[in-house]
Amino acid sequence: MTVTGQKQTACVRRRAPRPEWTGLLYIAPAMLLVIVFFVLPVGFTAWMSLHNWPLMGASRWIGFNNYFRMFNDGRFVAALNFTAYYTVIVTILIFAVAFPLALFVERHRAFVSIYRTIIFLPVVVGLASASLLWVWLANVDSGFISPALKALGLVEKSPNLLATFDSAFLTICVMVVWKIAGFTMIILLTGLQAIPADLTEAAVVDGASWWQRFRFLTLPLMRRTIALALIISVTGSILAFDQFYIMTSGGPQNRMISVVYYIFNQSFVSFNLGYGAALSIALLAILVIISVVQLWLLRVGEERS
Repeated sequence: MTVTGQKQTACVRRRAPRPEWTGLLYIAPAMLLVIVFFVLPVGFTAWMSLHNWPLMGASRWIGFNNYFRMFNDGRFVAALNFTAYYTVIVTILIFAVAFPLALFVERHRAFVSIYRTIIFLPVVVGLASASLLWVWLANVDSGFISPALKALGLVEKSPNLLATFDSAFLTICVMVVWKIAGFTMIILLTGLQAIPADLTEAAVVDGASWWQRFRFLTLPLMRRTIALALIISVTGSILAFDQFYIMTSGGPQNRMISVVYYIFNQSFVSFNLGYGAALSIALLAILVIISVVQLWLLRVGEERS
C-alpha cells in the first residue's frame, strides 16, 4: 500500500462514527429533574408501601400486607366508585362545553380574541382559589347563587347547595367545568386549526353538510387531539382532591371522598403512611392502565380508519 493510501485509510479511521454525547448532555438536566422529583419519590413510596410505617418510631417490614388490606377496605372501594362516577360525569360535561366553544372561537368573527380570553380566564385561577370562590357563591346567606335561584322563582327559599349530596355534587361539577373547560377548549382549538383548509373547502364544494364535515372530516383528523384532551381530563379527574376537601370536606355523610382524599386521610390524618403509600402505588397503576388503554384504543381506531 502506498503512503497516500495509508494516509487515506488513517483519515477514514479517524472519521469513523463515535458515540455522540452531545445529545445526552442537552437532556441531562431534564433527566436529573425526572429522576430526583419522580423516579426516586416513586421508588421510595414503593419501599414505604412494604412497611408498617408510623409517623413516629421505627418502620416494620410487612411485605405485601398493605396491598392485601386494600382489597378488604370498604371505604377505599367506595372512594374508587365515587371517583369513577365523578370522572365519567365531569369529563362528559367538560367536553360537552369545551367542544362547542372551540368550534365557536375557531371561526374568524368580530371580537373572537376577546371571547377566547374571557373563556380562558378561569384557567389561570388556582383550583383552591376557585373552590373557595364557589364556597362563597354557594353560601346560603351571603352568596350569590342561592338568592338568585330564589329571586328567579326556581325555589321557594334559598337552598344550601352544599348540604346534600346531589346539589353539592352538581355545584362541584359546575365549578370544575367553569375552571377547566377553557383549557380543554384551547387543546381542541389547536386540533381544529391544524386541519388543512383545502380539505374543508373541498368538502364544501362537494356539497357536504356541516354535520357531514364534522363527522367524516373534523372528528377523524382530530383523533389525536381529542385523545390528548381526554387523557388529561380523565387523569385530572381521578386525581381530584382540592374541590372535595375545600368545598365539602368529604361530606355530606362522607359520600364525596375521592381516592386522593382517602389517601390523604390515611397518610396525614390517621398517619398510616405505609398503607397510604400502597394506595398511592395502586392509584399510579390504575392511571397507567387507563392511559395505556386509551392510547391502544386510539391506535386501533387509526388502523381501522
